[in-house]
Amino acid sequence: MNRGFAQELKDWRGRRRMSQLQLALAAEVSARHVAFLETGRARPSRGMVLKLGEALDMPLAARNLMLDAAGFSGQFSAKPLDSDAMAPVRAAIRHMIDGHAPFPALVFDRHWVVIDANRPAEALLSLLGLERGDSLLQVLTKPGRGAELVENWAELAGHLVGRLRLESAHVGGDPVLELASVRLAEDPALDGYQPRSEAPPVLPIRLRMGGGVYALFSTITQFGTASDIALSDIKIEMFFPADADAESLFRGAAATVAP
Repeated sequence: MNRGFAQELKDWRGRRRMSQLQLALAAEVSARHVAFLETGRARPSRGMVLKLGEALDMPLAARNLMLDAAGFSGQFSAKPLDSDAMAPVRAAIRHMIDGHAPFPALVFDRHWVVIDANRPAEALLSLLGLERGDSLLQVLTKPGRGAELVENWAELAGHLVGRLRLESAHVGGDPVLELASVRLAEDPALDGYQPRSEAPPVLPIRLRMGGGVYALFSTITQFGTASDIALSDIKIEMFFPADADAESLFRGAAATVAP
């Protein structure tokens, strides 16, 4: 019997709020087999561990840990982004963020540490007092700082608290993200805040810049077929103008610095 694997499986099923039957259906195995695995009465094969990890939508690092608990070697590596093997990935990222100019695009990891950014995003980071290697959480969790930079800070902060909690839950609990969500939830701007009765299609970020207010919204991209732990944590966030003033600002700035 392997109690380590059995407990890992039970814990992850609980995190995903799945019954044994639901997990069995998702993994295409019998509910009885899932029950035997969780009690240690059955020993999983390597393929079964991987199948269950996929059915539970476990992060790759957690799948490696579950393989180890079952007595198998890890399946997924964690290569540095600057390694030779990652050259095609770096090229794809650079193509995406540079091609998004004149609007900001940045690349960050699981803890919101900025890995890369295009020129417009570098200008925004400078406004925040940040650069590559810094975490966006430094600014977001500093009391009062968000309200100075964002006109609709309470609305945005409320959204970000939920996002941080979801990201932490997805990886089975992350102390950095959980602490950030707690600190952000304690921001004075959220005291008495009530969400709008009718939410907009996308949440605008109304940035205060140069004496004006400019609205942006963003999309987040991840590598859907990532089989590397580090790569699976990388996100690319692209910002788009939500009003004519924001579009004019960024296009004008690009024209000013163009060769």
